[in-house]
Amino acid sequence: MATANVKIQAPGGVGKPKVSKSAGSVVPVIATATRTKKAGFRTIYIFYIGLAVMVVCIVIGIIAGTTGALTLRAGEDQANASFHTNALVDWAVIGGLAVLFPYGIVAYRQATMIDNIESRLPDFLRDVAEAGRFGMTLPEAIIVASKGRYGRLTEEIKRMASQLEWGVPVAHALTLFQERIDTPLTRRVVSIIIKANEAGGNVADVLTMVAHDTRETQLNEEQRKITMLTYLTVIYISFFVFLVTIIIMAVTFLPQMVTAGAGLQSSAASAAGNGGVGISIAFIPAVFLAFLAAVIVHAVGDGMMAGVIHSGRLSEGMLHGGVMLAVGWFIMRFIVPPVVLPGG
Repeated sequence: MATANVKIQAPGGVGKPKVSKSAGSVVPVIATATRTKKAGFRTIYIFYIGLAVMVVCIVIGIIAGTTGALTLRAGEDQANASFHTNALVDWAVIGGLAVLFPYGIVAYRQATMIDNIESRLPDFLRDVAEAGRFGMTLPEAIIVASKGRYGRLTEEIKRMASQLEWGVPVAHALTLFQERIDTPLTRRVVSIIIKANEAGGNVADVLTMVAHDTRETQLNEEQRKITMLTYLTVIYISFFVFLVTIIIMAVTFLPQMVTAGAGLQSSAASAAGNGGVGISIAFIPAVFLAFLAAVIVHAVGDGMMAGVIHSGRLSEGMLHGGVMLAVGWFIMRFIVPPVVLPGG
């Protein structure tokens, strides 16, 4: 198919004076925002996949609890128990980890990448403002500033400069830049720049003020994270102190109760008819399961709170919750010996 040739003049004579390209060559530049926007839904897809895996694991846990098959380790249930609660708990925890870990890791990496991108945004704005003070228009200043190095932001700035060289209006190029980055700070900055450029006047002064305000916002956020790091440490220490307390009770207290109860039952049986007193020990495995449930609830809850306190993001809380849940569940199920009743 024949394609019409389009001649595009770079704004202000910057860059190549005239370049003849086919109209189809501009499409990948304009479609970049659409591709990047679709990639932004990746974390949501991972979360939904994790939920589906969790549902499957719960179904497997119900089957394992009913039939006694597919159990990961013998638990506190009696051999003749009608339902093996430990099997259901184990598979439910695995399903929960399938939700917390993948989503938390991907969302944390995405948030880290956004922070790295935004950290260089004030430097770019300051360079554009300096170029504007030499009498350049906003598109020319952006093209000149794009030759600098701004970390992860460099690629997107060069892409925006290429769009400007091909004749894309500066407002549209900035909008595409904002859609590719798509962070709250970038949206606010781009909106201010577009409005200032439309209003006219000295855009360089506006860019300087925006760069200063952006840097101050980032410094305040970093200071808040440093302050909240103390509370994050306290939450981790509190959780592990609680876990150690539960482990001590499960390893020493519950077995002693089983031994004492079995001894009293034996004494009561030998003194049958003489008013012997015994202690029922059938509820002790349920106490251990209550300990395990308490560890699981504390792990998820403390992890969520730790992430929200530290960064204000629930996604980071899911990552902390996954770490605490994995450690607590593994210790309680595979290191602490299960409480087994006599004859169980």
